[in-house]
Amino acid sequence: MVSEAGTELHTEEYNWAGNLRYSAAGVREPATVPELQDLVAGASRLRALGSRHSFNRVADTDGVLVSLEHLAPAIEVDAANMTVTVSGGTRYGTLAAELQRQGYALHNLASLPHISVAGAVATATHGSGDRNGNLATAVAGLELVTADGGILTTRRGDADFDGMVVNLGALGVVSSLTLDIEPAFTVAQTVFEDLDWDRVLENFDGVTSAAYSVSLFTDWSGDRIGQAWLKSRTEAAAAAERASFYGGLPATEARHPIAGVPGTTCTQQFGVPGPWSDRLAHFRMEFTPSKGDELQSEYLVPREHAADAIQAMRRLSPLVTPLLLVSEIRTMAADSLWLSPNYGTDCIGLHLTWRQDQPAVEAVLPVIEAELAPFGARPHWGKLFDGGASRLAPLYPRFAEFKALAGRLDPEGKFRNGFLDTKVFGS
Repeated sequence: MVSEAGTELHTEEYNWAGNLRYSAAGVREPATVPELQDLVAGASRLRALGSRHSFNRVADTDGVLVSLEHLAPAIEVDAANMTVTVSGGTRYGTLAAELQRQGYALHNLASLPHISVAGAVATATHGSGDRNGNLATAVAGLELVTADGGILTTRRGDADFDGMVVNLGALGVVSSLTLDIEPAFTVAQTVFEDLDWDRVLENFDGVTSAAYSVSLFTDWSGDRIGQAWLKSRTEAAAAAERASFYGGLPATEARHPIAGVPGTTCTQQFGVPGPWSDRLAHFRMEFTPSKGDELQSEYLVPREHAADAIQAMRRLSPLVTPLLLVSEIRTMAADSLWLSPNYGTDCIGLHLTWRQDQPAVEAVLPVIEAELAPFGARPHWGKLFDGGASRLAPLYPRFAEFKALAGRLDPEGKFRNGFLDTKVFGS
C-alpha cells in the first residue's frame, strides 16, 4: 500500500520474512529530505526502515517508522573523484544498473540486490571475497538527519567517521551516502557441486582465493559440500575453465542455493561472462529474492579460526541440519569501522538460512554461540542472534566509543529501541 508523501500507512507492517510485525502503527514515507527533517524533528521516538530484510527488531520502534523508499534515487557520479552519491533508500540493484549504464561499478554486492543502501551499510552487510571489504567499506561520505532535524555531513578521515558508517540506525536517519566506485568489469559465474569436505578444509585458502568471490553452500552433514559458487573477474583466470573444483563437478543446470528451488531466479551461471551488476549478487533483481518464508542468522569469525569454526559447525549438524534450508560460507576482508563484524580482522561468514520455526531456531542459537565463542564470533547485526551487550562489547574494541558517540548525537534517545537497549546499551 503506497501512501501520499509523509502520510501514515494504517496497516499492520511486517518484515520481508514475515516473522515479525513492527510495533509502530504505520510507516511514514517522505518524498523529500526537508519532509524527512520535519518528521524527525517532530517525533519523540523514530527509526528508519530499510527494505525490511532484517530478521530481528533492529529497525523496530513503538514511535514513528520512516521509509526512504520514495525519495528520488538522486544517483550522481563524480568521475573525477570516482564516487557516486545516492539517496539512502535506493536499492543496490537500482544503483548497480545505473552505474553499469555509465561504465562504473561498485567493488561488491550482497546476495540480494533488493536491499537498501543505507540499511545494508548500517548493519555491515557484506558480499564476499578474500580481498573485498563489506559494503560499508565503500562509504566515502554520508549525510545524516540528526535528532533535531538538522543535517550532519561527514566524510572519510573526519573525526568519528569510522563510528558513523555502521551505525545501526542509532545516530539518525542516513538520507544519502557517497560510495567509492571503479571502472565497470565483467564477471563469469560457475557453480560446482558435491565438493569433498576434507579437501576443502586442507586447501581452504586455495578454495576461497580461486575467484573474486567464492561461496560454499552446505547443510553441515556428511562428507560433501553441496555447492561452490565462483564469481571470477574475467581479466583474471576464469573459473569457468575448470573441469573440477576440489572434487566437485560443474553443475549441468542452473542452481539455486536451496535444494529443490528452481535456479531461474538466480544470476547467470555456466561461466557466461557478463556485467558485474548481473553476476556479483546471487539473485536477480527482477524476481522476488530467495524464499520469503525463512529466517537467517550469521556469525563472522576471524579468518585464523576458519577451520576450527567450520569443524565446530559440522559437529553441531544433528542439532542444526534439521532446521536448515541451507548454510553459506563466505569470506571478507578486514576494515576499520567500529561496529563492523570485520573490524580489525579478515573473516569468514557462517550464514544460516533457517526454516521458519522461530522458537526452534532461537533455542539452538545459544548453543551455536557457545560453540563459536572461543573463536571470537561476531553476529550479523540484522539477523537472529542471542547474545546481548555484555557478550558483544568485549568483541568490539571501539564499542564504548560508539555508545558515547550515540549519546552525543542522540542525547534524548530518540533513535533508541528495544534492540539497541539490549544489544548495545545494555539496559
